Amino acid sequence: MTEKKLFRSERDSIGIKDVPVDALYGVQTLRAAENFQITHTLVHPEMVKSMAAVKKACAIVNKRVGTIKPEVADAIIEASEEVMAGKYLEEFITDAIQGGAGTSMNMNANEVIANIAAVKLGGKPGDYNLVHPNNDVNFGQSTNDVIPTAGKLTALVLMKKLEKELGDLEKAFLAKSEEFDGIIKMGRTQLQDAVPIRLGQEFHAYAEVTKRSLERIRKSEAELLSIPLGGTAIGTGINADAEFYNTVCDEFAKVTGFDFKQAEDTIDATQNIDGYAAVSSAIKNCALGLSKVGNDLRLLSSGPRTGIGEINLPAMQNGSSIMPGKVNPVIPEVLTQAAFLCAGNDVTIGMAVEAGQMELNAFEPVTFYCLFGSIDALTGAVNTFIHNCVEGITANEQRCYDLLHSSVGTITALNPYIGYQAAADTAKEALKTGKPVRELILEKGLLSEEELEKVLDPFAMTKPGIPGK
Repeated sequence: MTEKKLFRSERDSIGIKDVPVDALYGVQTLRAAENFQITHTLVHPEMVKSMAAVKKACAIVNKRVGTIKPEVADAIIEASEEVMAGKYLEEFITDAIQGGAGTSMNMNANEVIANIAAVKLGGKPGDYNLVHPNNDVNFGQSTNDVIPTAGKLTALVLMKKLEKELGDLEKAFLAKSEEFDGIIKMGRTQLQDAVPIRLGQEFHAYAEVTKRSLERIRKSEAELLSIPLGGTAIGTGINADAEFYNTVCDEFAKVTGFDFKQAEDTIDATQNIDGYAAVSSAIKNCALGLSKVGNDLRLLSSGPRTGIGEINLPAMQNGSSIMPGKVNPVIPEVLTQAAFLCAGNDVTIGMAVEAGQMELNAFEPVTFYCLFGSIDALTGAVNTFIHNCVEGITANEQRCYDLLHSSVGTITALNPYIGYQAAADTAKEALKTGKPVRELILEKGLLSEEELEKVLDPFAMTKPGIPGK
């Protein structure tokens, strides 16, 4: 009985190494997997699909210009399409953070696609005479234009999911703003009583910051549509056929459905990755704005007996392993933690942008790890925020009423009638004695009952104008 062969031998410029016989990756991928055990997180699945999209577009153009054999190009195209569809993800085994500007992940794609294509042509994994990872799959390309291009596609795909969630969150806030529009409560500045506001107005403001953040993120997409594909090693286009250089970005746009354009200066696009910092900044600003909203909701729902307690957040899970009945605002808390992550990732991306030297920024792997991480985390956080928090918020209308009418904040409306100093003195006396502002004003004869009814109308205080006039 013949023993089944477990390994095949492959050679690269470092030497000979055994690779599992049925593996679709090759020697260069295996070395990378051994060298870079950094995060224990593999290259993002969407990045894998994006690299395959690059390989497909390049194979189409290479076939058209005659730089690789038609049957080889067709096999590469078919193999790339299968990877784009999510097949063979288990063959992509390199850590998300790696040295070499992403050469390891690029070669992982080259080797897997070459081996899939070789099998389609009647060979087996490792038959690089049929389809070669470098000479065929990577023809007219370099890691230095493939990886930035694939990374930009990945970010765009992930951002579309985030944008959908943000649009849904804006709608959820607008629905609550309508539901709560008739509920008047005390507004607060610096956590102190200020002047009346409608609960619906607060939620409308939450919708506005969400809308603005979404618009900012959409504008940042333009930074990702300029790609260096065709520039090869340093942007000069060495080893890329002239027709390939001039048409490959248009083909990539057709393959992906995004309006990609070749960078005006492919050398600049290879040297500099500042566009990722712009995108990261938009995502970070969105996360911080939403975290502020989450913090507001935690404060407004605090208690339930000893805090503000003007709203109720949905009870999602037990809040303590020792305190029976305790329910915590876990959904706003996780939103804030996602914001912390986005802020930290943004710092790392900024450092990576600065760290490039000469004709290449080698730090795109960590840039993508952080950028994709921010987008994914915020997408998930917004999704749970919508469905497990915002949509189920209810108002404690009586509590809003009680706090409003026990506050001295309404006295601001009296400024145009009795002057700032008289109003301030009355506010201090109300706080000291516990008497309502209305009672003190009437005792002092500063305004009549009829005048107070108009001036201290809480609803009138929630819109422009002088209450009572």
